[in-house]
Amino acid sequence: MKIVELRGFHVGFSPNPAIGNARTFIRRRDFLLLQLLADDGSIGWGEVFNSPHAAGAFIQARLAAHILGQSPADYRRIFDRMSGVLGYDRRGAAMMAVSAIDMALHDLAAQAQGISVCAMLGGALRDRVFAYASGPFIAEGAAPYAKYEEQVETYLKRGYRAVKPRGGAGPKLDGEMARALRSAVGPDIGLMVDINQGYSAQAAIRSARYMEESDLLWLEEPVMPEDLPGYRAVAAASPIAIAGGEALGSLAAFRDFLAAGPSMSILQPDLTVCGGFSGFMKIAALADAYDIPVMPHAFGTIVNHSAAVQAAALMTERRSTGAQSYPYVEIDCTDNPLLHVAGAVTVGPDGKVEIPDAPGLGLDLSAEKLKPWITSTWSCAF
Repeated sequence: MKIVELRGFHVGFSPNPAIGNARTFIRRRDFLLLQLLADDGSIGWGEVFNSPHAAGAFIQARLAAHILGQSPADYRRIFDRMSGVLGYDRRGAAMMAVSAIDMALHDLAAQAQGISVCAMLGGALRDRVFAYASGPFIAEGAAPYAKYEEQVETYLKRGYRAVKPRGGAGPKLDGEMARALRSAVGPDIGLMVDINQGYSAQAAIRSARYMEESDLLWLEEPVMPEDLPGYRAVAAASPIAIAGGEALGSLAAFRDFLAAGPSMSILQPDLTVCGGFSGFMKIAALADAYDIPVMPHAFGTIVNHSAAVQAAALMTERRSTGAQSYPYVEIDCTDNPLLHVAGAVTVGPDGKVEIPDAPGLGLDLSAEKLKPWITSTWSCAF
């Protein structure tokens, strides 16, 4: 099997209402979905969710020549070769480009063997993985959390047993929100809060103290992604576990956080940011040395969701402070058509999603299905 063409599909939509977090209101969601086509007709999929246009340009200008004509089975060698052309951009759009290609290479390589990606990487440790609802989100106006209880109730009716609302509207408001949700859902539902990098360290510490009695599983991204002193300060001041890492793009960045002492209790690398499966598995191995749980971050399309499920199947089980052991997988609970474009993503009565054993990522996806959301396309071939 040889790769004969790369195809890029820029897709997007405008969420209504806008998706609010501590830093912004997201009014447009754009992604790059990457196809690698093999000479036997097989297709592998990858995704860029953060910097799709810059990553797409880098693929066309710098990486395509290193992919065309190669065998997907050589994904480790190709990853090493791509890493050699990153230059100074080792944690940004260029690494996101590498991530999408690596994801698609793994998809193709596993398909060639007729097995899933997690089977190719050594075998799943579980056949189902616990999922949490990513939401609700901050609303515009004077009452940012007003509809949280109502929205969380709908998630629980859909089978979720853990929920991650967005916080960051203000420390006191965060405390009131968390207490209200804990009272509404009871003691057995997992509850965590995502600040989306929205606070200074001192504000994050105040917020954590106001939420302390709400029995949170974790507080996510309380400060900016590479604010190592800030993470250490928040971790030292709060008994709530601190989670982060979705915006870190290199193994070295995770090394720095772990080597510096208590800063993150849960790592959340995103396969579209940290180097695809190749980068993710290196980070997971590093975390194992520190006995820290790793859970893939995923807030994009069905492609990254499918990759995250495969990655979660491989992660070491760790005890959590809740009813379910880690790892968990994140499921975007906004009205995201690109998450459900290949079929509805749902959880079972146990709050878990099944890990597909179909070849590759197990995706039933095509350009035709993406057509309503495509804004532009490009291709590179022999």
